[in-house]
Order: sequence, then C-alpha cells, then structure tokens
Amino acid sequence: MSIDLRIDNAAYVLVTDADGAFLTNVSIAIDAGAIIGIGEGIDTPADTVIDARGCVVMPGLVNLHTHLAMTLLRGIAEDVDLQGFLERVWAEEARVMDAQGVRIGTRLGALESLLAGTTTALDMYFHPEAAHESAVELGLRHIIGPVFFAGRGPDGLEWDERMESARRWPEVLERIGGPYTPVSLMPHAAFTVGLDRLSEIADLAADMDALIHIHASENTTENEQTLEIVGMRPLPALSAAGILDRQTVLAHAVRLDNREREMISRINISVAHCPGSNLKLASGAADVVGYREQGIRVGVGTDGCSSSNDLDMFAAMRLTSNLARLQRHDPTALSARDVVLAATTEGARALGMGERLGTLEVGKEADIVIIDLDAPHLIPVRDPYTSIVFSAGRSDVLHVVVGGEQVIAHRRSTRVHHRDVMDDAVARVKEPG
Repeated sequence: MSIDLRIDNAAYVLVTDADGAFLTNVSIAIDAGAIIGIGEGIDTPADTVIDARGCVVMPGLVNLHTHLAMTLLRGIAEDVDLQGFLERVWAEEARVMDAQGVRIGTRLGALESLLAGTTTALDMYFHPEAAHESAVELGLRHIIGPVFFAGRGPDGLEWDERMESARRWPEVLERIGGPYTPVSLMPHAAFTVGLDRLSEIADLAADMDALIHIHASENTTENEQTLEIVGMRPLPALSAAGILDRQTVLAHAVRLDNREREMISRINISVAHCPGSNLKLASGAADVVGYREQGIRVGVGTDGCSSSNDLDMFAAMRLTSNLARLQRHDPTALSARDVVLAATTEGARALGMGERLGTLEVGKEADIVIIDLDAPHLIPVRDPYTSIVFSAGRSDVLHVVVGGEQVIAHRRSTRVHHRDVMDDAVARVKEPG
C-alpha cells in the first residue's frame, strides 16, 4: 500500500520550531494531506516522489496581507502617498473590478503567489466569492471574507447587503471547498466603516467565531482622518467597537503610539508587516523589533500589486530584516531565522492555524516549499535560514505542495496553463466588461 507523496534527499529541512532547527539529508512522507514522517531511511512506496537533492525544504510562506486581484492594477499609482494611491486606484477599480475582473485578477495573483512559494494568503478584496473560487482553482490556501465599507464601494453593495453576504459566508466556503481556511470578516478601516458599524461587525464575528482583518494606522494621515471622522485614533476606535476582542490581524500598523502598542500586546492581535508597500508609499516603517519585544505577534505581507507591484514574499522577508536593522542601528536586531519564522510560523498563528500550519512536523498539514540551491547566488550555503532571506528569490522555488497536493512542479502550475492566465489578465485590462 502506497502513500500519496514522498520528498527524498532534502539537503536541508527547515523545521521552523522555536529553536530554529534544521535537518539535513532526510525524507518527508505525506499522506491524506498531512505529514506522517520526517527522517532518514523513509522508503515507503508513494504515488509521487519528489527528489529534493540539493534543495531546501521549508514550510509554505504565509502572506499575511494582500489584495490578490489587484494584480490587474499593477503600476496604476506610482510616485504617490497612500491617499494619492487610493484616489487613483478607486477610479480604476470602478472600471475594471467587477466580479469577472476580480476572478481574472485573483487567478493571476494566486499563480504569482504559488510560483513564489506562498501557500497561504490572507486576502482582502471585493467580490470575495469570485476571488475565492479562482484562488482555490489554482490550489492556494486562500483566506478571504466579505469586505465592509460604510458606503458603496466598487461592488455597489449597500450596508444591509454586506451584512447579509457575511452571514452567508460560511456556506460559501463550504460550497467552494479547497484547503481549510477560517471564516473571516474584513472591514476596510475604521475611518471608512465608522464606529457603530464596526460594532456590528464585531458582534457578527463573535456569533460566527470569525477572524477579523482590517487596515489600521498605515500612515500619519490615516490616523488624523480617523480622529476627525470617528473621534479617536484607529486602535482606540477598534477597541471601543469590540474589534480587538476577536482574533484580529491589523494590516500595516505603522504608526502606533506606546499606549496602543501596550493595548494590543496583551491580547490576541497580530500585525501584518508590509515593508515593501510602506516604503514605496512613504508611509513609514513599523517598529517590528519593538513590537516583538512587547509581545506583539508580527507576520509578513506583500500588500497588493497596486502599491507593492509584486507578491514576492522573499523580497518582503529581506526588507523586513534589513529595515529593522537600519531602524535600530543594530545588525543583530532581527535575524534571518526570526524573519523566516515570522513569514511561516507566526503568520499561521496569527490566522489561528498554528496547530495546522507553519512548521514541518508530523501531524501538520503538508504545505511545503522546495527551493533549488543549484545556482551561483546560493553557493555556498553556510546557514540555510540566511540563504533563504538574503540570497534566495522567488525564481528559486522549484516545487510547492499545498494540503498534500503538488500544485507547482518544476516551476510550473499543475492546474492551469500560465499563458492562459496571463492572456486573460491582459485582455481584461484592455477591454473590461
């Protein structure tokens, strides 16, 4: 009797446990979507065998904040701050991003993500049902939910329609299927939703046991706008509305004051650090080292392609480490191992999925990335964590497994033709409708 998948001869296996351990020259056995063995001498017959000789095997990357469909808006808002970015993007969204546009853009984003080693993405965008169907089609572990604005967005929904969509969301997830993901609700931001309606979302999240994902304190202007519109800064507003009583992931959280940091250090709140978009929009740099010292969980995100231009978690990891060192004037401020853990283990925990994902252990779901070390820029390898963060790139991703299924093989999707996905995206941008 054979198992589903066996990964043999791995030069390095990054376990990403608390000690930052790694194994050498071992095999991994996978069956029914889960890891059933890691070690030497595993020779159980398997339906599929991947030879990982000369490769690093690691947990799949968790992109803790993105807008996958915004691949269609890549390059639309250059040389602007956050507020200028929003003005340009919202206009283009009205032209391109109906349900079909979201479907096409998310397929492109899911393909880009998987090819770059991302196996789980916390996504926020309009028409979440269309987005989820597309991401699941590609094999991505895709976490998304209904988006909330006080007024009409490009999707044209009124508030009551948004709430009704949210109540039906668990049924949608069950119907679409795909790798397990938690139920999620996604208010855009405190200043675009308002205190009373944030309270409604918090109550609904409690009823549904849902994760909440929201933008918060992305730059100084957002803090000022929220103070003017809501009467308080974003974090106090979220606290007053009950949002922070739930498991919540804050996107960006660049401009938190000391009181706000202390507020969230004691509760189940995580920060999705997006250094690429924060630097490009000149929003600032979150004090990741300080957050971690205060006990705030920090994961890594790319944001959407309209602000960061790509979905490259390797670039985001490198920026995370180097930016933290620059801020602290300390080359030891954030190690390569810490950054890999933030992009895997801590991301999974932020989503409430730490028991399922984020480390390579027997019993965990098999979300795995295999990175080819056979390239001049990766030789020699003295420490695999350092090689991943400071030398490797998305083009080095050779194979990707999600939920025990190989969805990328030899740098190609096993589910779709790359050219079809890209051609659809180009056609959509040229001729929407």
